[in-house]
Amino acid sequence: MGLMLINQTKNMGLKSLLISSGYKNIDSNTISFGVAPRINACGRMGHAEEALKLFLSKDIYEVNELTSKLNEYNKLRQEKEKNIYEEAVKQIEQKSLYEKSIIVVGGEDWHHGVIGIVSSKITEMYFKPSILLCYEGDLAKGSGRSITGFDLHDALMKCQDSIERFGGHSMAIGITIKKDMFNQFSKEIETVAEEANINDIIPIINVDLKVNLSEINKDIVDSIKQLEPFGEGNKMPMFAFKNLRIDSIRALSEGKHIKMTLREDNVVINAIGFNFGSLAEEFKIGDKIDVVGVLEVNSFNGVDSLQISLRDVMRAV
Repeated sequence: MGLMLINQTKNMGLKSLLISSGYKNIDSNTISFGVAPRINACGRMGHAEEALKLFLSKDIYEVNELTSKLNEYNKLRQEKEKNIYEEAVKQIEQKSLYEKSIIVVGGEDWHHGVIGIVSSKITEMYFKPSILLCYEGDLAKGSGRSITGFDLHDALMKCQDSIERFGGHSMAIGITIKKDMFNQFSKEIETVAEEANINDIIPIINVDLKVNLSEINKDIVDSIKQLEPFGEGNKMPMFAFKNLRIDSIRALSEGKHIKMTLREDNVVINAIGFNFGSLAEEFKIGDKIDVVGVLEVNSFNGVDSLQISLRDVMRAV
């Protein structure tokens, strides 16, 4: 109902935001990746009132100006997020923190508004709980994210000797400690995580159906849209494809992402893997792989084509 009403909206600010997002169709993806991040970025960058003004304004000139501001805040948020992420990963790799049960890193001038997003990415990348802290004077303030099976809030309850204050829930926390307590806190939370046997927790992807490439077409993928809106309580259908041959493989965005062409008999499909760039060194043309991902239609230069958005890749067994 919400998506239907957004399609019909007379709100000048929302209309302007929808147009600026660049999405042709208004669906859950448009809201999740086009509209919401722009609104959210205002609050994260300390300008929440600008989003409010956009939705209340009746002046087209003000609406256009505010839309531009929201786009700029979102770009700034992305830039800060990228910088913090790169600094955090550099620390993790240099100090081999990925070998620990929980990753704790800190840095100067890490923006509070985006530090939680980066923690989520670190946790997803290494499949380890993570806590990122920003140094401010004699304090270190930050956010943490966990993995299913490890209660991060409960873990912090056992480390209160080294914590000033904290809050949150099992999967996400906010925390403040004294800067000079960083090492002690890291050791305490690592001990708690080790005792919880985090390394025994195996990530699970729930696959809805195993299919052959010959069984899918654009009509079937379009019909999946009838199950929208997708989100936390209604995940996009996940498909498994077995024994596909790699026809082409290359890294994108300075090695961060990967793009492949996959073949099954005479049927070929493109595959894109965000944050899967390392696979470009692990696999080569001719290798046989099993993949899991969601099916989507990629529109480029007016041409629609099917592609798999990858969630996991392994050598064919």
